[in-house]
Amino acid sequence: MDIETAREYSLSKKATTEDLPFGEDFLVIRVMGKMFLCINLNTPDRITMKCEPEYALELRERYNAIEGAWHFNKKYWNQVFLDRDADDKLIRQLIDHSYEEVLKKFTKKLRAEYEAQP
Repeated sequence: MDIETAREYSLSKKATTEDLPFGEDFLVIRVMGKMFLCINLNTPDRITMKCEPEYALELRERYNAIEGAWHFNKKYWNQVFLDRDADDKLIRQLIDHSYEEVLKKFTKKLRAEYEAQP
């Protein structure tokens, strides 16, 4: 998978947007304003995603492609190298997982706003 495919897949999810809050080199994809995927455009061989802490550790032990995210809380964020041993199916599953991890933390109000989205 390349970063454009990862970006398109992420943006195909309900209530997602993208912006550049950290400068023109760092693309952030959000669901209802909450970040779930980041792409440093200077390092297009990897993406950064949220992950449940225990699962994050399991993934890091199993795959060379997955490690704690640089400049993020490594307990909750992994960076995934797109050109190593994580296949496209796994990367899509990890994007889905990241998205779901953010949804799980929604307040009741934000959940209701999300549910009202087309």
